[in-house]
Amino acid sequence: MERKDFSKPEYYKNRELSWLLFNTRVLEEARDKAIPLFERIKFLSITSSNLDEFFMVRVASLKDMVNAEYEKADIAGMTPMEQLDAINKETHEFVNMQYTTYNRSLLPALKGEKLNLIRSHEELTEEQKNFVDVFFMENVYPVVTPMAVDSSRPFPLIRNKSLNIGALLTKKGEGEELEFATVQVPAVIPRIVPLPDGTEGEKNVILLEEVIERNIDKLFLSYNVICAHPYRVMRNADLSIEEDEAEDLLKEIEKQLKKRQWGEAIRLEVEETIDKRLLKILKKELLIKEEDIFKIAGPLDLTFLMKLYGMEGFDRLKYPKYKPQQVPEIQEGESIFKQIREGDILLHHPYQTFDPVVDFIKQASRDKDVLAIKQTLYRVSGNSPIIAALAQAAENGKQVSVLVELKARFDEENNIVWARMLEKAGCHVIYGLVGLKTHSKITLVVRKEEDGIRRYVHLGTGNYNDATAKLYTDLGLLTCSERIGADATAVFNMLSGYSEPKSWNALSLAPIWLRDKFVSLIKRERDNALQGKKAHIIAKMNSLCDKGIIETLYEAAAAGVKIELIIRGICCLKVGIPGVSENITVRSIVGNFLEHSRIYYFYDNGNEEIYMSSADWMSRNLDRRVEILFPIEDEKLKKQVMHILEVQLSDTVKARLLMEDGTYERVDKRGKALLNSQEYFCQEAVKAKKEQERKETERIFIPEESIEEKETEDDESMHI
Repeated sequence: MERKDFSKPEYYKNRELSWLLFNTRVLEEARDKAIPLFERIKFLSITSSNLDEFFMVRVASLKDMVNAEYEKADIAGMTPMEQLDAINKETHEFVNMQYTTYNRSLLPALKGEKLNLIRSHEELTEEQKNFVDVFFMENVYPVVTPMAVDSSRPFPLIRNKSLNIGALLTKKGEGEELEFATVQVPAVIPRIVPLPDGTEGEKNVILLEEVIERNIDKLFLSYNVICAHPYRVMRNADLSIEEDEAEDLLKEIEKQLKKRQWGEAIRLEVEETIDKRLLKILKKELLIKEEDIFKIAGPLDLTFLMKLYGMEGFDRLKYPKYKPQQVPEIQEGESIFKQIREGDILLHHPYQTFDPVVDFIKQASRDKDVLAIKQTLYRVSGNSPIIAALAQAAENGKQVSVLVELKARFDEENNIVWARMLEKAGCHVIYGLVGLKTHSKITLVVRKEEDGIRRYVHLGTGNYNDATAKLYTDLGLLTCSERIGADATAVFNMLSGYSEPKSWNALSLAPIWLRDKFVSLIKRERDNALQGKKAHIIAKMNSLCDKGIIETLYEAAAAGVKIELIIRGICCLKVGIPGVSENITVRSIVGNFLEHSRIYYFYDNGNEEIYMSSADWMSRNLDRRVEILFPIEDEKLKKQVMHILEVQLSDTVKARLLMEDGTYERVDKRGKALLNSQEYFCQEAVKAKKEQERKETERIFIPEESIEEKETEDDESMHI
């Protein structure tokens, strides 16, 4: 095959611009009138929280590069300054689309459903004004702290992401000299304030900042309020930790977390109608450039819509709540260890319940034959039953070792709390590794049994978080495979000490071995294609932006390998480049659940191999994190995973295809059945549970002599 240069910048999409395209796909869900109204406002809220994190981390990092005069281009050939310019343009257009959606589509639709979100306190009726004024004096006035700025009182530190109201004042009876003051909208009071119901049962609500703005004169009794407008500051929240010099990583992270509130201001949101004099003061004091100011045609910070989503009485405007179903292979009340010994078990969340993972650790904590429990924790829920079970296990005398990743972004504070709690309970706690994030999801239970020591392992693509397991699509494996058990022991020995195995039985780990493993798997398909054999790769992940992996994929595609990618978010690969990526398709599925599982399939000349992982094809996952790739070896489970991939590749409702021009378009439905993969999996899980219940009922009521005959019939029908 002619050697081509697959590293040309024009073959790659900039990572940040690709992420903005992903957030646009989320926004499209908010604009889709086929989706229930309250689900649409939820999606709009998600776009806002997504954008906040994007600015605090990614944009902040680029600004740091520009400030440091770092000019190295990215894989798409863009310098940090060029990236910032492009992001700025795209983001302003995106924010305009957000508020067009909010003002022109969602607000009128909500009003049509008798929920009126009053935009301005000036629109209130007399009755509502009286109610708001009383509410302010009784609930808000005792909490707020007005802060004036003068020669003796400097401009206050404005906290990251806090909502504030800036005001210009003149002292009564002392001329026209303007003074600046600011009031932080208190986060301890709900931002959505219910008003008395209107005629015909219409519910009215107003935002807290409007209540404060109407009554702001009560905070400055000796002054005339010339104007008052909300504003919001976004700051650099990308932690910078010198781990090698930090004697105690936990204390160093706690120190850095405090700085996050006061990092460099990188974005200022203001009301579209803000007084120019007030904006000039904010711009000067916050050291904000003109291009970093966003003038908003509506309420700042649309994340409040998630609270609106939670209002009672509007279930008819939401998707029916889905209850994760029982895993057919796991019977409640029975020993989970016995059931794992009967065969590997695949877990598919949130379609199937996360309870088996929690029960795995709970049963281990109580089981007299369990000697040790070892686990990695990246993100856990606020009231985690897994943390409680680990603490109980230690109190019951088990050997419990837990790696708590303190550097899990925006979960650092939670993880510090959990780490200390586990230590107090007697667990051996490791605070991650210097220079690396431990992102792998693995639990090892060591149990003494009649035939010796047996190791039980859970491996997953998602976090040990029982709350997000109801919202994120993830896969898990419960196994007592000796090969995987031995590798799991080696993983924990490596994490807690300095033991680095020379070879692995089944697992592959980043940052040392995983990149080479993926490259060799892709190149094997390439070599098969060059020999005229069928070659096929299917890969599902959150993001693809590693240049080395993309180059290898281009090389394989050019050799004739059929490559089908399912990528929810960032994709720096381009499709349809002649002689480079004509054999590659990319689809993104954005639906009611967040697609989070990572699955990697390689045809291997008919010896199909399937892997699952905590890792995306990103440089950070392959080079700077501890990640695990694990194989699916059981043939029955392989078919289950292939079924998942095939259904997603057939999605015609929530899938969008990456086009040659870099945009995403919905799948052409002409001549195709409508298939929403997430709904399909929900229905499939419900059906499987009902089938399991039917079989259990038959076992109870069918005479014993008929059971063996019935099971044979079932086996045959399933075979067909």
